[in-house]
Amino acid sequence: RAVVALSADSRWDHGHDRVLFHSSHAFDAATYEIWAALLTGGTVVVAPPGRLDADGFAALVSGHGVSATFVTAALFNLYAAQDPSCFAGMEQVVTGGEAASPHAVELVRRACPDTTVANGYGPTETTTFAAHHALPREGATPDPVPIGRPLDGTRLHVLDERLRPVPVGAIGELYVGGRVTRGYHGRPAPTAERYVADPFGDGGRLYR
Repeated sequence: RAVVALSADSRWDHGHDRVLFHSSHAFDAATYEIWAALLTGGTVVVAPPGRLDADGFAALVSGHGVSATFVTAALFNLYAAQDPSCFAGMEQVVTGGEAASPHAVELVRRACPDTTVANGYGPTETTTFAAHHALPREGATPDPVPIGRPLDGTRLHVLDERLRPVPVGAIGELYVGGRVTRGYHGRPAPTAERYVADPFGDGGRLYR
């Protein structure tokens, strides 16, 4: 159900007709790369085995008409340093997994003015993405790059240690509600630590 909800998210309504699948099958990003296209009538472009440098990535994108993909922040930074124009021709590239580098994002935005760079945030426990921020194609790159707003059916709360909302600008812990997994199989202790009762919902849980 969570995979279907992720795939049907309104953020993928445009520019996801040909999505590149280049992650490991065991990596949660593969959920987006495979199902965001297949469950909405699109095409999955399967990358060849082995590592791709920026030149190989660019050839794959242009040769197969790739319109969107996810690239980890580390790989995105590497491609931005090698050849930031390697994303040219794509509608959108989503980066995430760790904090986005404003410098790398700016390099790609300048080299690929017709490609939208987006920051995707979310642990595996929230089915790949919990939040998404598509940077406008014009204007300066913000520092830090925002994680964005929650995906459809997902809620984000910044709470204190007693699960109370903190004021705007105050420090708190981020909790994700809505599309949250059930826990860690056979591991009740870490499940109880990371998954807590949702005080704002209808009996569901929050992931912290």
